[in-house]
Amino acid sequence: MSGLTSMILKAAAPLPRMESFHRYLFIGPHPDDIEIGAGASAARLVREGKQVSFLICLDGRFGDGNSGGIRGEELVAARKKEAEASAKMLGVDDLHFLELSDGGFYSTDELVRGIAKAVGELRPEVVFAPDPLSRNECHIDHLNVGNAARQVACFALFPGIMERYGADPADVRGIAFYMTAEWNRFMRTSGELLKLQLDSVFKCHKSQFPEGSKEAADIATYLKLRSVTAGLHCGCLHAEGFRFLDQTHMHCLPET
Repeated sequence: MSGLTSMILKAAAPLPRMESFHRYLFIGPHPDDIEIGAGASAARLVREGKQVSFLICLDGRFGDGNSGGIRGEELVAARKKEAEASAKMLGVDDLHFLELSDGGFYSTDELVRGIAKAVGELRPEVVFAPDPLSRNECHIDHLNVGNAARQVACFALFPGIMERYGADPADVRGIAFYMTAEWNRFMRTSGELLKLQLDSVFKCHKSQFPEGSKEAADIATYLKLRSVTAGLHCGCLHAEGFRFLDQTHMHCLPET
């Protein structure tokens, strides 16, 4: 019955095309996450004249495994500059930081409030965020940011709730989860956009991906394979896949 219900719902309440909107907010837990999860799509939307903003929630101070000994506030400053350079490479000039500590050292309430205030100010129609329901995701920051983003996306239309968050309401029409295996919508990209995405990660975020490192090589291979695999799903050479929900499908419709 669930499968039949899902088919009926898809016909009765189809999801809109993600690229049919004008204002987009990409929310990342750390510097580099947006680029890895959806960099090619962000670059495509910019090229199409859409309004694209980035919000980086956490400062990346504990991402010191590959940083060459840079730690603490010095690493925070370096990662912020890397994020600015990376966003610029993708064509995004509207970049915002909540500047909360990463590693889970913050309250979920201040995370939700920070995202809500950004949504109220930027008024996106579509929000992008990491999928908090991915079965393999273990990083508490990715889980927390994904959950906070979906909470705000669901309630953004309600003035009373947003007021309690200290934020203005916004006409959010949907949320697109990246870093997910449950694709239901695709953004067609290209080999050029894939290269731009790779450059934005590996030429800019050098504190996390030193040139020649195994981690950089592994993630680059993964992004290339993911791009081609998503492209096969939608009949093109390159694409990025998302789990997209609009306001109709955000609650009480588990079949979708």
